[in-house]
Amino acid sequence: MNSPLSPLLSAVGRSWWILLLYGLVALGFGIVAIGWPLSAAMALAWTLGVVAIVEGVISLFALISGGSGASRGWLALYAIASLGFGILAVINPLATASVLVLFLAAWLLVAGIYRIVFAIRVRRQIQGEWLLILSGVLAVVLGLLFAANPYAGVAVTTLWIGIGSLLYGLLQVLVAFKLRKLK
Repeated sequence: MNSPLSPLLSAVGRSWWILLLYGLVALGFGIVAIGWPLSAAMALAWTLGVVAIVEGVISLFALISGGSGASRGWLALYAIASLGFGILAVINPLATASVLVLFLAAWLLVAGIYRIVFAIRVRRQIQGEWLLILSGVLAVVLGLLFAANPYAGVAVTTLWIGIGSLLYGLLQVLVAFKLRKLK
């Protein structure tokens, strides 16, 4: 016996095409990110820059008009930082992406060293500490590679983002067609 669809499922079923659209956009970006990783990284950095500029301008309007709920000093600092980052990212997106990869490299170095030191300190209390040491060594090596060649780091990071985008897009398309049956 078929039960009638709930109003929620019926509404979701009618909106299946939105998920399909999200999935197709994600698949398109994934293909671009894998095929042209540096171009995709520049596009991402440029987009972040535009978003930062918009937020900076909105923050400036809030600063001028008052009543934003935040202190004027913090709001001014946020507006200036947003505009500065945004302008830099729009003018030179590849350099901006490279700087972000350098931050990632620094974090990987610190995280890797921390894992190694931690594993050595607790080696008598845990088994398999060599796995933690190995993960620390791999993080340090990756951090050094990213620091040595930030452009390669940008490309590799963008490739991983592209793979993730392809998987996300594929799942969205599959879900969209499942939801289409509910309408």
